[in-house]
Amino acid sequence: MSRSDDPAHGLKGHEAPSRLQAFLASDIVYSWKRQPVVIVASLVTLLMFAGAVFAPWIAPQNPFDPRQLHLIDAFTPPLTTSELTGNFYLLGSDGQGRDVFSAILYGSRISLLVGFASVLFALVLGTTLGLVAGFRGGWRDALLMRIADIQLTFPSILMALLIFGVIRGFLPRSLHAEAAIIVLIIAIGLSDWVQFARAVRGTTMVEKNKEYVQAARVIGLPDVRILFQHILPNVLRPVLVIATIGLALAIIAEATLSFLGVGMPPTQPSLGTLIRVGQDYMFSGEWWILLFPGLALLMLALSVNLLGDWLRDVLNPKLR
Repeated sequence: MSRSDDPAHGLKGHEAPSRLQAFLASDIVYSWKRQPVVIVASLVTLLMFAGAVFAPWIAPQNPFDPRQLHLIDAFTPPLTTSELTGNFYLLGSDGQGRDVFSAILYGSRISLLVGFASVLFALVLGTTLGLVAGFRGGWRDALLMRIADIQLTFPSILMALLIFGVIRGFLPRSLHAEAAIIVLIIAIGLSDWVQFARAVRGTTMVEKNKEYVQAARVIGLPDVRILFQHILPNVLRPVLVIATIGLALAIIAEATLSFLGVGMPPTQPSLGTLIRVGQDYMFSGEWWILLFPGLALLMLALSVNLLGDWLRDVLNPKLR
């Protein structure tokens, strides 16, 4: 129920509320203000997103540019100023003299890019297939659900590994590094489309029997227009929740693949690649090379996942 009847959210006189006022009086904002954990998760997510977007202006160096690396500053501890170059390292440096703080900012950009692009790819593919299967039914629905059932029997990370290996097998070795990010997006997207397809299919099977769809058929609208203009807007709510939670899972999947050595190359490190590199120094005293990228990945995935759980509860009245 809307909070517009609450005196704190009331509007003076009979003025029509603006979109901003209506949003501030909505259930989502009302729920967000009353959950400290969600507020903290939102701030952490916003901070990490801003750090990734503005990395070229925030980071002390570009870790992808060999000309800006200082091998003489390798293994500098955190909060230390190098006596040789005068550079200050907030989170220390790694074995190549690469600033860990800068590497995390740039690595977050790649992790978020892969996460967003793979979720968008899975969303478009799964939503389209789910709409067609739920609306048409018959052999299309049966075929899609059998494929989905088979894919769900395997962990998504194994499916991503399989797809990643198959796609790379068709590419020449010289293009492996350049095409790594595209291959990652396709592999993770193809391993996660099932959740979108099943959710959209179930909702479409309910929506197609409602009166507004029957009325659209009576006036002669084509099926494609009915699907994407009338049914699609009514099935987007569960899709939004799945996409939010799927973003955290996609970021973890990318980090896992990169940690296993089949993701981003060391010359373009994501958070997973930085963790893999830092593992080599875990017992040699340079603990910061592993600790800080690991904490960054943990904070990013956890905060996005908490926001997804909260959004699911807010948008599903049965969970209130």
